[in-house]
Amino acid sequence: QVQLVESGGGLVQAGDSLRLSCAASGLTFGWYTIAWFRQAPGKEREFVAGITGNSGYTYYADSVKGRFTISRDNAKNTVYLQMNSLKLEDTAVYYCAAPKDKYYTGSEYYRYVYWGQGTQVTVSS
Repeated sequence: QVQLVESGGGLVQAGDSLRLSCAASGLTFGWYTIAWFRQAPGKEREFVAGITGNSGYTYYADSVKGRFTISRDNAKNTVYLQMNSLKLEDTAVYYCAAPKDKYYTGSEYYRYVYWGQGTQVTVSS
């Protein structure tokens, strides 16, 4: 059974940094693309960042490019999202996800079938 567990969310001020973690089990982690999505109240779930398996290729939404960094430690079955220069509009529940096709490299949320429970990130002024 695939399980993804996010952690690291919290309440921070604008301009602060935060690192999220996504611990995975039940899948051949090193082969899988893992992505981060987020959903703010009243808004659709949106793609944030993704990282492929073996090659570690990374890709980002324009809204976070240059501020957020996704990385992975395959020995620990964990993906990280380092978030710097946080803005009020970054407030959301953040989810990590894995696609049905482990090699999928994209931002379409419906291609991701394994999801964590989410972690809340709140940025205050």
